[in-house]
Amino acid sequence: MAEKSEGFKIVSDNRQARYLYEILETYEVGIELKGTEVKSIRAGKVNLRDGYVLIRNGEAWLINVHISPYETASQYFNHDPRRTRKLLMHRQEIRKLIGKVEQQGLTIVPLKMYFKRGWVKIDIALGKGKKLHDKREDERRREDKRDIERAMKRY
Repeated sequence: MAEKSEGFKIVSDNRQARYLYEILETYEVGIELKGTEVKSIRAGKVNLRDGYVLIRNGEAWLINVHISPYETASQYFNHDPRRTRKLLMHRQEIRKLIGKVEQQGLTIVPLKMYFKRGWVKIDIALGKGKKLHDKREDERRREDKRDIERAMKRY
């Protein structure tokens, strides 16, 4: 049997999370899915924008992520698009996240969903909410960098 490649196939990216939150730490986690959900993810029908992670009873749960129902399956076998899904993490990682979320008031948001060696993985991040002036400062920095690159390209 041929070995599966190490290639990544990014299915969905939450670019708005990087805009709204200052990313402090990232974690790669697995996710517990149903069969029709995997087929929809392979088709790229995922929206991470409104999603977040809650930790309840020592388990991590992905909430409010929309995975569209698989079109060719019947309604009987299909899944609820916004159901709560369990994240697969090590117990030590969950304990560390609990401490940081409760003590420092941080938020856990999904950054991207991808396939790694045939398994669906999610990058989640500890984020601290940005204020309006922080967002403006980041935008100004990005524009300045773009202007510098344009000037360097001309000369």
